[in-house]
Amino acid sequence: MKNLIADIPLGPGFQGVGPLGTGQASDAGTTFNSALSKVIGVMTVVAFIWFTFQMVIGAIRILASGGDKGAVEAARKQITTGIIGVVIVVAAIFIVSLLGTILGLHNILNPICIINNNC
Repeated sequence: MKNLIADIPLGPGFQGVGPLGTGQASDAGTTFNSALSKVIGVMTVVAFIWFTFQMVIGAIRILASGGDKGAVEAARKQITTGIIGVVIVVAAIFIVSLLGTILGLHNILNPICIINNNC
């Protein structure tokens, strides 16, 4: 019978492959936590930049509408959509935290704590 890749013992010295595999095995959780925090942070910053962009463009469209009711309504809709988007981004953090509390994972926003089971 052929060996599957998952069945091959890697030995005690194996530390993984790629950038997450460097260092000691105990550093893996910290590296994962750091990477996840950076991704969430970048996505939040991008969302707020997009919100600001939508607000500025919507305001310029209102000023440039020249009294056209259709153009003003479209610009107002763009601003409203931007506000709803930023509210969703802010609420998502609280919703995830609430779900973590409901599920008994009090530190769901800190995955290393859950992985190491020391919360």
